[in-house]
Amino acid sequence: QVQLVESGGGLVQAGGSLRLSCAASGRTFSSYAMGWFRQTPGKEREFVAAISGSGGSTYYADSVEGRFTISRDNAKNTVALLMNSLGPEDTAVYYCASGQGSLLITFPRRHKEIDYWGQGTQVTVSS
Repeated sequence: QVQLVESGGGLVQAGGSLRLSCAASGRTFSSYAMGWFRQTPGKEREFVAAISGSGGSTYYADSVEGRFTISRDNAKNTVALLMNSLGPEDTAVYYCASGQGSLLITFPRRHKEIDYWGQGTQVTVSS
């Protein structure tokens, strides 16, 4: 059974930074691309960032490109999201997600196609 456990959310002032982490278990971590989504009340879960199984390729939503960095440590079975220059528009529950293959192109950009989710971690950015 695949398990994903996020940590690192919290309250931060606009312009600040936060680092989210996701610990994975249940299958060969490096064989799957990983990613992050986020959701605000009343809206659908939206794609934020993804990273290939090897960690060599990444992809970001336009709204976070240049501010967020996704990384992974395959020795520790963890994926992280470093968020810089945060703004109130980044306030959301952030979810870790596991892909369907190792290549970045296999990682779904639509939340309905994701098979495994973490429980979510709240990020609140005050203005």
